[in-house]
Amino acid sequence: MTEIKVAETAGFCFGVDRAVKLVYSEIENGGRKVATLGPIIHNADVVNDLKSKGVRIIDSVDQLEKGEKAVIRSHGVGRDIYQQLEEKGNPYIDATCPFVARIHKIVREKSREGYFILIAGDKNHPEVQGIVGNCDENCLVFKDEIELREFFCKKYKKSEKKLAIVAQTTYNILVWGKCIKVIPEDDENILVFDTICSATSKRQSDAALLSKEVNTMIVVGGKNSSNTIKLYNVCRENCPSYHIENARELYALNLKNADKVGITAGASTPAYIIKEVQNTMDEIFNFEEALEQSFKKVHTGERVKGYIAAVNNSEAIVDIGTKHTGYVPLSELTDDPTKKPADVVSVGDEVDLIVTKINDQEGIVSLSKKKVDELVGFDNISKAKEEDAVLSGTVISVVTGGIIVNVDGVRVFVPASHTGLGRDKNLDELNKKTVELKIIEVDKNRRRAVGSIKAVLKAQKEAAKTAFWNEAEEGKVYKGEVKSLTNYGAFVDLGGIDGMVHISELSWSRIKHPSQVVKVGDILEVYIKELDKEAGRISLGFKKAEDNPWVKFQNNYKVGDVVKATVVSTTPFGAFAQIIEGVDGLIHISQIADKRVDNVNEALKIGQEVDVKITEIDAEKKRISISIRALLENSDAEAADAETAEETE
Repeated sequence: MTEIKVAETAGFCFGVDRAVKLVYSEIENGGRKVATLGPIIHNADVVNDLKSKGVRIIDSVDQLEKGEKAVIRSHGVGRDIYQQLEEKGNPYIDATCPFVARIHKIVREKSREGYFILIAGDKNHPEVQGIVGNCDENCLVFKDEIELREFFCKKYKKSEKKLAIVAQTTYNILVWGKCIKVIPEDDENILVFDTICSATSKRQSDAALLSKEVNTMIVVGGKNSSNTIKLYNVCRENCPSYHIENARELYALNLKNADKVGITAGASTPAYIIKEVQNTMDEIFNFEEALEQSFKKVHTGERVKGYIAAVNNSEAIVDIGTKHTGYVPLSELTDDPTKKPADVVSVGDEVDLIVTKINDQEGIVSLSKKKVDELVGFDNISKAKEEDAVLSGTVISVVTGGIIVNVDGVRVFVPASHTGLGRDKNLDELNKKTVELKIIEVDKNRRRAVGSIKAVLKAQKEAAKTAFWNEAEEGKVYKGEVKSLTNYGAFVDLGGIDGMVHISELSWSRIKHPSQVVKVGDILEVYIKELDKEAGRISLGFKKAEDNPWVKFQNNYKVGDVVKATVVSTTPFGAFAQIIEGVDGLIHISQIADKRVDNVNEALKIGQEVDVKITEIDAEKKRISISIRALLENSDAEAADAETAEETE
């Protein structure tokens, strides 16, 4: 029995419904003649009905007849059209959708404020043309994220204007999401307005969800309807989809494998057309199923054995021992989108199958290997739930609220809160990846299973913690990843458990923040300084003794050495000069020159490099005395000795 579902939000939206009712109300009141500026909606049936009632369709204000009332359709128009109507003198009805009118108001205001307007949409669509008609000359229409990226790469930097970005009310929400990622973040000169109609957004979201639940989608609406085309594009991402205008087109479609069918419709599709499509589909499927019942010799749902006779790129052909030719489409062989039929079965294989559909007239039977795998796999799933076992599977799709994982042929739903990803993470990161999970819920009647990746990660983390505490000891060296920084230190992941390197342990030099030495993601070699097992706290060391500046100084310098030093600060009693990085010496005011110095800042400047002599080293207090005067006195003494020597000669 074919299941048919109709999307909740299919059909007329508020703006279209309002516009159509305004026109019908006008002609029913028996007043003056009516002409619409373009088709009132993109639906041939509605437009033809209005024509039969005397409503004309015109392309421009010039085509209005004397006394004829004009109707501005829900797409809206530019300011020049209103001006032309005033000049022409004809009365008019403004049926512009309120959501479209809001966009007109935004672009008019922002144009007056000097903004450059960017419009996401189809430049040939009447709604977009109406939006452009409400902007000044400084505007640009882009169709997708590729054109938007090109604008920011080539034109935005050259422009000194601020940007205001809006979207056509029926713009594709999936494409809009991609566009948002292209827009530079935290740019105060860019304003982004969410102008996609909430009804459009809901209709597209509902269609996307429904198209993941069925294996065929029927999208009903005018062939020129922008929002219907977008609905069709959203649906065909998930399953085979067909865009039709009315029920008559159903007879030309190949729906032989459609056992779950979804129906949605564009904003310009009346409810009666949607109902006709649904009724016609019921008739088609009831006829096919009645014919099938009269000829079948194998039963739908029956489990049979078959031998693979041939394999091509889309299906496996099977001999099941009857007059029928058996077909197993790729979708019924596996849920893995990366595999082809030949990756699953080979010619000559004996396989267990379930009959899904029979066509005795054509001698064809549709089969499923996947459903058998699901039966076996579900038993394993139930057993894994009882044993709290860890299972492995492949993420096959991202759905509303979570992901679907294929585990031994069974679709296991993992809620977003159980994926192990943070709140701000994108679930698409897991798509097509192999994951480990535990089964946390099983509904045998509905054959529904719910899993948790988070439960496995939690168990692994607890196991890692236990293993760590069993072998951890002070002085032991680890390599770990920096996970976060605070004002007082860095937290390092040691493999399932975090330890902290205090800011004083990050560098021998004095630093104001850990980010001066490390960043998140760095791999550090650390050692355990202190353990508190009861509190679960681990203090880590990072700086090495051999890097201690004072040790380096003691190994390379002694009293009496003459060195170059750089003045780093001054005090009333002298100046501190850096001998090596991290080690300063004091030049007392009395040691700055061979004469009295009253003001240190007049004798020495910060950053000045001077020659000094090490006169004292206090290793215990880590204090060093250095002198410029000692070098000057030595120089004077050497000069005096030289003079004495000359006089003697």
